[in-house]
Amino acid sequence: MSQHPGSPRRIATDDLSDAQVRAIRQLLWAAFASDDEDDQMTEDDWQHALGGMHFVLEMGGEIVAHASVVERELHADGRPVRTGYVEAVATSVARQRTGLGTQVMRDVADFIDDHFELGALGTSSHSFYHRLGWDTWRGPSFVRTPAGLKPTPDEDGYILVLRTHLSPPLDLGAPISCDWRAGDVW
Repeated sequence: MSQHPGSPRRIATDDLSDAQVRAIRQLLWAAFASDDEDDQMTEDDWQHALGGMHFVLEMGGEIVAHASVVERELHADGRPVRTGYVEAVATSVARQRTGLGTQVMRDVADFIDDHFELGALGTSSHSFYHRLGWDTWRGPSFVRTPAGLKPTPDEDGYILVLRTHLSPPLDLGAPISCDWRAGDVW
């Protein structure tokens, strides 16, 4: 008999149990295991995933897929945009490419559409997100620091956005900036 997951559960960071935190961390570190240090999950990456809403999909009492959405203020062409920034998207290694990540990301998109002017994330997995309605930001990227805007050219072409019913008109070729944070700023 095959197991079928239910819908993703939405759980605020503060409402995650210790067991759920351990299970999500284990899932993320396994899903991002790589010989390339740049592709590995880090403690900074985990910290970026906290403080918002977690989307947890379970099968047989096991967390098999996860994503989180945290609020950030991006500036698109100089205009502040309240953004649901997606972090820590992963499916258990044994269940990848079975539609679980798609299921979680559809719920994430619904949440972003209900609560934010824009969705955003950084990824090299463009085809997965494009088929779910995300667009690649084509303009140059920057980080806002106390010393002013600093270019982040390594991120150019890796930032994806999801328009919502609240989105202002956006020029995907305009500059975009994020607030500074430890670890990967995007």
